[in-house]
Amino acid sequence: MRIRRHLPPLDGITPVDRRRAVRWALIGFGALLAGYLTAYLLLFPAPIFPGHQEVPRVLGLTLAEAQAQLTKAQLEVAEGGADPHPTAPQGTVIWQDPPAGVIAPAGLKVTLVVSAGPPKIPVPDVAKFDATLAQRLVAAAGLTVSQVESVQADAPMGLAILTRPPAGTALAPGAGVALVVSRGAPTISVPELLGMSIADARTRLELDGLQLGTPTRRSTADANPGTVIAQRPAAGTLASPGTVVDIVVARRP
Repeated sequence: MRIRRHLPPLDGITPVDRRRAVRWALIGFGALLAGYLTAYLLLFPAPIFPGHQEVPRVLGLTLAEAQAQLTKAQLEVAEGGADPHPTAPQGTVIWQDPPAGVIAPAGLKVTLVVSAGPPKIPVPDVAKFDATLAQRLVAAAGLTVSQVESVQADAPMGLAILTRPPAGTALAPGAGVALVVSRGAPTISVPELLGMSIADARTRLELDGLQLGTPTRRSTADANPGTVIAQRPAAGTLASPGTVVDIVVARRP
């Protein structure tokens, strides 16, 4: 029987060692290539082809500033209009296409959209709501009640009738809205006050749910001093509760 000996290769390197060496060489080359590409593309980016430029970031700039940046990069500007934006100041760039960082050929048009400011808010329809609730609805919509007006109307007292500007009008956030509220239908007949004293006229009006305005005085020889010689509204006029009646009182010539 013959016994075969396994002798190492003459060069001293086994096939397993050779494959291992080749594998590590490939790993090293791959790491070197990855590091080069990282430095080339991320740390020190540059256009790959001649005549190409990197699109600069112009978001947040004014349109004029963005145009200057793009012109410097040998690119052109295409205005894309304006869109509402809740926070960006009016006139600043809020969108660009292509986006920043894209490598583009010289002369490429970059579309820019600028902010038109915060979106407009429609005035809510608060007619027939209680005045307090109507004010809350206006505030909840993002507007403010700048004034409350009281008018005679064929509606229960204290109900909102309309707004100025009218419901549906688009306003900037925080804009003022005037609220018109009913003080009731004119159902009280204004009493006759001529010839009464100021105190009697006040009592008569209050009994009917009306109010006495600030009296004015006029010199006359046709009536007793201290008595009413004129009134407005006139006697018999229909008025709503709380209406103010102004009087003129005689004084000595």
